[in-house]
Amino acid sequence: MYALCIGFFMTLLDTTIVNVALPSMITDLNASLNDVIWVVSAYLLAFAVPLLLTGRLGDRFGPKRLYVLFLGASLACGLATSAEALIAARVFQGLGAAAMTPQTMAFITHLFPPAKRGAALGMWGSVAGLATVSGPLLGGVLVTHLGWEWIFFVNLPIGVLALVLLFLWVPDLQPGRAPKFDVLGVVLCCLGLGLLVFGIQNGEHYQWGRVAGPITITEIIVAGVLFLAAFVFWQASARNAEPLMPLRIFRNRNFSLGNVANIAIGITVTGVFVPLALFLQTVPKLSPLMTGLVTAPASLMSGVVAIFAGRWSNRADAKYLPIVGFALMGAGILLMTFLLNDGPQWTLLPSMVLLGIGMGLVFSPLTNISTRTLDRSLLGAGSGIYNTSRQFGNVLGSAVTAAVLQIVLAATGDFTSAVRAAFYLLLAVTVLGIVAAFAFRQVPAPGVTDSPRASDPGLPVTRPS
Repeated sequence: MYALCIGFFMTLLDTTIVNVALPSMITDLNASLNDVIWVVSAYLLAFAVPLLLTGRLGDRFGPKRLYVLFLGASLACGLATSAEALIAARVFQGLGAAAMTPQTMAFITHLFPPAKRGAALGMWGSVAGLATVSGPLLGGVLVTHLGWEWIFFVNLPIGVLALVLLFLWVPDLQPGRAPKFDVLGVVLCCLGLGLLVFGIQNGEHYQWGRVAGPITITEIIVAGVLFLAAFVFWQASARNAEPLMPLRIFRNRNFSLGNVANIAIGITVTGVFVPLALFLQTVPKLSPLMTGLVTAPASLMSGVVAIFAGRWSNRADAKYLPIVGFALMGAGILLMTFLLNDGPQWTLLPSMVLLGIGMGLVFSPLTNISTRTLDRSLLGAGSGIYNTSRQFGNVLGSAVTAAVLQIVLAATGDFTSAVRAAFYLLLAVTVLGIVAAFAFRQVPAPGVTDSPRASDPGLPVTRPS
């Protein structure tokens, strides 16, 4: 667990730690604003697009062999002397993160029997919550005292330790058979997700108009949707013996609903902290370090609560944990909209505490409920799908809130009003999460009833050996 969670923490940390370093990169690398935006976008795109594929790579080769790329790319990022070199290195870092992330969850579900899986996923969820919102704090410290390069160099000693522990302690789990690759599925999936994510992430940058020649952002998004539709059609085709995303996995009601709620949590977390960080450095004009300190209570509460929530998620009525969690997140966001001002920022503390508790009640219970009844042979695919949905939610959250900020700012000229408008949109997303969680099917706690009836038809519970 130590080895797996350290690596998982680094991949999620690098989605947010860069944000506070962007002004320093503009100065030191003589880069434009568009260049540093691509430093963020390149990682998100390279992280999101291959997750389905890397989930199945773990099924074929065993998860350990896909763990190394991230460290080399982190070193290349820190050594970059131009914006172009940094963007290229961030692409490889995103690919390394995509290779590591689904293997972590798949390993946990392989190694721990159902009765102990909740506690393990509680630790996993606490790491996810902590990493997602602690990036600005750690990044502020490193940028202020050492320089922007160290947001990447910090990965190296921790990553080497994790890699050593991985090879010493983590067994080399491989399935009894080696699945074939769905080559056409890989192509359709990567093209569809890549075009769709590119269009959403960069639409506002191109003012939703032309990108190159006659090609527009709208055409890119439509093409992405069409490729994804073709991908789903191919996955359902009888001629596809080894689908990349076996559609029978969605017969599991909890897994399907869990992915909807997972997209909602991704949108909400990214959608809150991106505009909040911009607000704190624009209106009250806080430093990167102080910005991180303001958001730290949410990070702390999320990490602590998730440990206990993971243990509670083995209960038959565990669905009420994410229901309450989404409700508290909504309450925290609503309170935050009324507390935004250019005065003392300690007044945001109650809203940050509510937000952090809510996140802690969602992350690990949602994972346990979604994957508890998956057949063991589908864990690799399920892990890839589940992590893809969360990362896609992160991209949507960043893109949608950025669009709202720019639209409202152009209409009113008031940045505080723009941030509040983005937060009101996120309230609707938390309601979606509550509805999805209410629809979960209750599953008897492991060790109480461990029978095929506890899962959805066609997806029997795998008994621990």
